[in-house]
Amino acid sequence: MTVRLCLAGICAMVFALPVAAHHSHGNYVDEFSDMEGVVSEIHFVVPHSWVYLEVANPDGGEPEIWALEATGRTGLERLGIDREYIKPGDNVKVRCHLLRDGSNGCLLGFLKAADGTVKDWDGRADTPIPADF
Repeated sequence: MTVRLCLAGICAMVFALPVAAHHSHGNYVDEFSDMEGVVSEIHFVVPHSWVYLEVANPDGGEPEIWALEATGRTGLERLGIDREYIKPGDNVKVRCHLLRDGSNGCLLGFLKAADGTVKDWDGRADTPIPADF
C-alpha cells in the first residue's frame, strides 16, 4: 500500500510540473520595432492577452492585420490596463519584438494609447518608458 501511495504521489508531481512551465520568447527577435495602426480586436485573456492591429501596408496594398501578444489579463489589470484603456477603432503606437519567421506578429512591449499614455504590456511595472517613444 505504501509503495502504491508513493507511486501515485510521484505520478501526480510528474504531471503537475508541466503546468508550471512557460514557453520561451525564442520565437521573437531581440530588437524592438515600432509600428502604428488601428486596433481591430482586443482579447483580455489568460495566459496571454492579444491585440489585433490593422497596419498600413508598406507596399500600398490592403492593410495588414498584426497579432500582438501581451501578458495575461490579470497582469495587465495590475498595471492599470482594463477593457476601457483601448478599444477597437483607437489609433495606437506600439513597440514590440517581431516574430523571427517574418509573419505578422510580435511580442508587445509598450503601447501608446490614443490619450497619449504609455504602458508596458509585457507586464513589468518597473520597466521605464523609453524616452524616444
